[in-house]
Amino acid sequence: MKISVVLGTRPEIIKMSSIIKHLQRENYDCNVIHTEQHYDFNMSQKFFDELGLPQPDYQLNVGSGTQAQQTANAMTKLEDVFLKTSPDIVLVQGDTNTVLAGALSAAKLGIKVGHVEAGLRSHDLRMPEEHNRRLTDHLSSNLFAPTEFNAQTLRRENVWGEISITGNTVIDACVDYLPIAEKKSKVLDEIKFEDFVLVTAHRAENVDNPHILEKLVKIFIECPLPVVYPLHPRTEKNLKIHGLYNTLASHSNVQLIDPVGYFAFLVLMKRCSFIMTDSGGIQEEATAPNIRKKVFVLRDSTERPEAVDAGYAEVVGVDSNPVLDSISKYLKREFDLTNPSPFGDGNSSLHIVSSIEKYIK
Repeated sequence: MKISVVLGTRPEIIKMSSIIKHLQRENYDCNVIHTEQHYDFNMSQKFFDELGLPQPDYQLNVGSGTQAQQTANAMTKLEDVFLKTSPDIVLVQGDTNTVLAGALSAAKLGIKVGHVEAGLRSHDLRMPEEHNRRLTDHLSSNLFAPTEFNAQTLRRENVWGEISITGNTVIDACVDYLPIAEKKSKVLDEIKFEDFVLVTAHRAENVDNPHILEKLVKIFIECPLPVVYPLHPRTEKNLKIHGLYNTLASHSNVQLIDPVGYFAFLVLMKRCSFIMTDSGGIQEEATAPNIRKKVFVLRDSTERPEAVDAGYAEVVGVDSNPVLDSISKYLKREFDLTNPSPFGDGNSSLHIVSSIEKYIK
């Protein structure tokens, strides 16, 4: 059985790392293809190095572009690799343009598609990711749903593929790598605050909209606790375009830092008081048994309602006053985040590979 693992962005590298290592340990005929949708060293190559992953077998230099350009470029280059390698199954993870490109290219060649993290829905059609994940699920022969809730979504949509409930591999990564990160990372030496809030914001529907971006800046500078913000290149570009960068960078309540590697980010999550983010993956990571942090979701919806139900996440939107009110209420109360992670026990990669063995002959 030949397996191709397709990666394109930082979260995909992290979430597929445990699967890649498991396939290698069991001596599967496996190759890794990196589209380089994320091509900046700090957003991509640094993660291969930190996680002890081999260099990709194929690097496709897809880079940036419009949604259509990036997806089409990735499809064309992935098709060439699939024709050369003839995999039995192509594994994709999540909801990026790389994921959709990998699923479409494989399906059109008659190659089975395995979708890791299947069945997530935000029901927010402003998000390119929502289109990508829905289409990928309906192209996939094997759907690896993190939770029963995700599996129910797939059943309601009458997907054609086999559904397996596996947990989420991001929990595997947190469990495996946080102890190493705490020994190796020196990121806390750079942080000037004793107590701080960890912030990330990069989604197009937030940072490409100047009105929303202005609201986010207000939230960060008026947050009751100091903010540490690893700044995504896309967000930095838009802050500068709209004349907001200096307001944020010069404020005493905010520390902007460059994008950090995975180990540093794990340490920041572990050390912070709570998190504000528009990321989906962070909502999962915060529930890991060795992290357990409150997350304020800077969006109007989430495709991870399990994190909300478990008490870890709260969807607060992007309007400044309601967000700041929610944070103030949180700081005035005591929260005991002891519920187990709804996203698994750290053995998701084993469940996924076992499912592949069962259904792919």
